[in-house]
Amino acid sequence: MTTFQEELLPATRRALLHRIAVAQAEGRAPSVVAAVVRGGRAVWHGARTSVDGHGPDENVQYRIGSITKTFTAVLVLRLRDEGLLELGDQLEKHLPGTGAGEATIAELLAHTGGLAAESPGPWWERTPGSLRPELSDVLGKKPLLHPVGRRHHYSNPGYTLLGALVEELRGAPWEDVLHREVLEPLGLHRTSAQPQAPHAGGWAVHPWADVLLPEPLEDLGRMAPAGQLWSTTGDLARFAAFLAAGDDRVLSVESVRQMRTPAAPAEAADVVDGITYGLGMQVQHRDGRLLFGHSGSLPGFLANLTVSVEDDVAAVVLANCTSGPLLGSVGADLVRIVAEAEPRIPEPWRPLREADPMVLELAGQWYWGTHAFGLRVTADGLISLGPLTGGGRRSRFRSNGDGTWTGLEGYYAGELLRPVRGQDGSVRHLDLGSFVFTRQPYEEGAGVPGGVDPKGWRGIAD
Repeated sequence: MTTFQEELLPATRRALLHRIAVAQAEGRAPSVVAAVVRGGRAVWHGARTSVDGHGPDENVQYRIGSITKTFTAVLVLRLRDEGLLELGDQLEKHLPGTGAGEATIAELLAHTGGLAAESPGPWWERTPGSLRPELSDVLGKKPLLHPVGRRHHYSNPGYTLLGALVEELRGAPWEDVLHREVLEPLGLHRTSAQPQAPHAGGWAVHPWADVLLPEPLEDLGRMAPAGQLWSTTGDLARFAAFLAAGDDRVLSVESVRQMRTPAAPAEAADVVDGITYGLGMQVQHRDGRLLFGHSGSLPGFLANLTVSVEDDVAAVVLANCTSGPLLGSVGADLVRIVAEAEPRIPEPWRPLREADPMVLELAGQWYWGTHAFGLRVTADGLISLGPLTGGGRRSRFRSNGDGTWTGLEGYYAGELLRPVRGQDGSVRHLDLGSFVFTRQPYEEGAGVPGGVDPKGWRGIAD
């Protein structure tokens, strides 16, 4: 066992076990296994099974279905980071002749490429991949159902194309590239394209009777990059830690942050549900938390990986049944249980090592028109600007080294903040993407566009 259960309080461990026990019992699953990650490592492992005796542990493989897509997305981002492609490139540039080449690589990653959800022909998840030996067999005669880039439409064939793209640019099978570039560096030795003992069997549970039917375990062939992988809670716990913090041997923290940044247009129902999609990652707002990860299902198996970066908690849940427990809800609940019972202890506040007087001069209160903002200089070398009260536009800014700053998020992402100085060198106002911020509301002589009434502020009787 490689978990560290003693690091969670007994009451927390019991609450976690209770949650998966309810899921296994009410969901009528042959088995449910789970792990919780905190501080970059597994701190709890639990299992419930219908079989007497030794239950499955963190080394037992389950099929993880579409969590495979996140692994494929990591490979594509590696190609981008090496300069072999751009996310804005059309697929046709690197993989010509597919019939879906007008979709960009980013659109395929975000399921906005307009492709069909499934492959034509027999149900691909329950039939051998040999029935679809070529990309044309996966895509069919009409691969595009929607205008490219206009809507989020989940597409398994889209990830088949991404897997083929990896093979084209690496000159090796997708499985070999994945093993060499992701699984080995991260130490995911129990993750594989084919089942390796010990592994769970996949079952269908009759909806109206407590009986079972074994599900076929097919090799998906060309569709493998969309859902082939087998893994364990131990390996997926390590993968979850990587998705939160990055690993320069595989992907930087900036690249994994881009993966979990929303990249798909949300439809009305998605806005209500608080769900969107990044680059190979599902993103959702639930219980006041921003969660990311991926779910997965194939006949006989269900899987879920959920991460909350702010809480520094992740959960992995696997089951060996075609339907039953709602593992997305279970994963979110496991994160919530730990985050609420044992909230993250923040790092100690520390002051700046050195104070730059020209930066400190920017700190304090500013006004955009009559809206009051506060600008803070923080120990991480950034500045932050946001409303003093209520909601509104706020952002952190990174120094460009020439006295200007670039916004990092929200409305001001990529926008330039430029302190405008007078002849004496003092800051007269801030120019932020043409918006002028002054020390006083509509300060006279501070460069407010349209000027300031020379009579100044006045009462209603003036």
